[in-house]
Amino acid sequence: MNGRAAGEPTAALVAGVGARRGVPVGEVLELLDATLATVDPAARIVALATVADKSAEPGLLGAARRLGVPLRSFPAAELAAVRVPAPSAAAAAAVGTPSVAEAAALLAAGPGAELLAGKRKSAPRGRPARATCALAGRAVTDHGGVTAGREGAAEAPSGAADIVMTSSNPPRRGTDRRTAAVGGPAPDSTTTGTKETQ
Repeated sequence: MNGRAAGEPTAALVAGVGARRGVPVGEVLELLDATLATVDPAARIVALATVADKSAEPGLLGAARRLGVPLRSFPAAELAAVRVPAPSAAAAAAVGTPSVAEAAALLAAGPGAELLAGKRKSAPRGRPARATCALAGRAVTDHGGVTAGREGAAEAPSGAADIVMTSSNPPRRGTDRRTAAVGGPAPDSTTTGTKETQ
């Protein structure tokens, strides 16, 4: 992806993020930067995505606000239906899906999306990781343009809902306001507060 021609658009990627309760915003942002650097430092993240049970996690909401991007969330059942290279039995037991980061990135990026960076854990000093992330490239039309409208529009109807997310840090020049999708079915009380990262 490096070495793009002059005038070629910057790659727009979706970051799927799994998190333990109480993950700091800084840890999420540091992980996103490190993961993006392995793919294409010139690319930009256009959305974060996670499981519905984590849609109200302050560290994820704060990271989305700091980046000026939407936070999409999907029910665990939708994420469980996405084929991923690194499924986790521990994640399946904790939140009802064998993948959060990879599945959420692929689902939010839309039909035909490609996983560009597999699940990667944060590396805070002196304590266990509280976040995971994966990056997916968004689907492209037959004419070479990025699909318009709702990010991550699935071929089948989704249980996610769209809301407007405001930001105390406005998006960088050249970007626009986007729609965040949070919601879907209410979180399962048996998985609320889990400490498993996906």
